[in-house]
Amino acid sequence: MEKIWIEASEGEDTCTCTSADSVQLMQEPQITEEQAVGIAEVFKALGDPTRVKMIYYLQQRELCVHDLATLLAMGQSAVSHQLRYLRDLHIVKRRKVGKTVFYSLDDDHIEQIFVQTLGHLQHM
Repeated sequence: MEKIWIEASEGEDTCTCTSADSVQLMQEPQITEEQAVGIAEVFKALGDPTRVKMIYYLQQRELCVHDLATLLAMGQSAVSHQLRYLRDLHIVKRRKVGKTVFYSLDDDHIEQIFVQTLGHLQHM
């Protein structure tokens, strides 16, 4: 659909391709501010290469902090800090066995986002 722009008398651009009724229908089931902030937070978390690598490894299997630190060539303290950030956003969850804490993805949604994004990158 080609958009047609006309110059309004006050110097503002006005779009004539969308009816006022269509715009009104789109506004009715609005995303809440809380939902918009939540989505932005998830994408912010995915905006860090270290956290993306963590998610990649955790998508494959449950891992402890030591294993993630080894895979990422990072200190355990730095890995723990990133895992806490991801846990606070419900991206990862933990399971404790004795003194060892194992991490995994919290649910399938993050894995789906991850897989879809990788698929998108392969088509670029």
